[in-house]
Amino acid sequence: MKKILGMTSAIALVVAASSAQAADEIRILAPTWLGFAPVHIAQDLGCFTKENLDVSIRFEDDLTNVMAAMARGDIEVQMRSVGEYQGRPRDKTTPGIIIGTIDESVGGDGVIADGKIASIADLKGKTVAAEPNIPSRLLLQMELKKAGLTLKDLNIKEIATADTGAVFADESIAAIATYEPFMSQAIKASSREGAKVMISSKDHRGLIIDAIIARNEDFKASPEKYGRFLKCIYQAVDFIKAEPDKFAEMAAPHFGLTAAEVLDIVKGSLSYTSLTEAKDYMGAPGKPGKLNEIFGTLMALNLENGAADTRLEAAEQIDSSVIATLGN
Repeated sequence: MKKILGMTSAIALVVAASSAQAADEIRILAPTWLGFAPVHIAQDLGCFTKENLDVSIRFEDDLTNVMAAMARGDIEVQMRSVGEYQGRPRDKTTPGIIIGTIDESVGGDGVIADGKIASIADLKGKTVAAEPNIPSRLLLQMELKKAGLTLKDLNIKEIATADTGAVFADESIAAIATYEPFMSQAIKASSREGAKVMISSKDHRGLIIDAIIARNEDFKASPEKYGRFLKCIYQAVDFIKAEPDKFAEMAAPHFGLTAAEVLDIVKGSLSYTSLTEAKDYMGAPGKPGKLNEIFGTLMALNLENGAADTRLEAAEQIDSSVIATLGN
């Protein structure tokens, strides 16, 4: 009996040790966008393993699918621009809370057209293609407003951004609101005379910010887990800034690009947010950061163009409690 009890105790200790060593899971869905490369880099550098995290990431461009996955509890994190995050069918009860930033678009989102379109006013009454609720639609909306127009003055054709190249081959489409790498690829492959980027996020700095969005219940239950996750993300950003060539070689296979293409796209399209920059955007508990004001600006635009149905308040959608503790 003593021997049996001893064996039982030993088995219990092994099971307990295994449980203690089990990695904390974070499953992510994000669009096919190089702005989210820090997740892959953190993985390749071994940071997640070191922090006892089991992180997986898959590409999914359809926001509705991502929101449904988070509602079911199939994922813990999604990453999107703040403007997209606000979009339909999100309301105040929809799962998801912004816990950090990862990059800013500085040219990676835009509207392409050919030489027949000399100005934004030339798009009046013409067909413009765009995926619903992507950042470049907001850019288009802002430029139209300057010209005394709205999205209602256009014939909007909904497409998947990944089809940008094929759609741009159709000359009945006057312009396409899109993003990288599809934007550059479409222009490079096009035979349309004067193909160009006519509107770009580089002209609207500080507007298109990509956020790290956690499932509320999991974030509330395991804030320390998300602290370790964010720590790895910002370590990866530091590596990217310090070793751009190595970063490009590591990121390229994840996105089906060459290292040269990665460098070219990142150089003219986006800026990864360091921990210091992210904390500046996010603020701290009781002290809102820059993202709160940006959130309000985008909310007004999304309500105006019908991309959102519900007015969301930044204070209820942004949680800086964990990121504020990092680096202290």
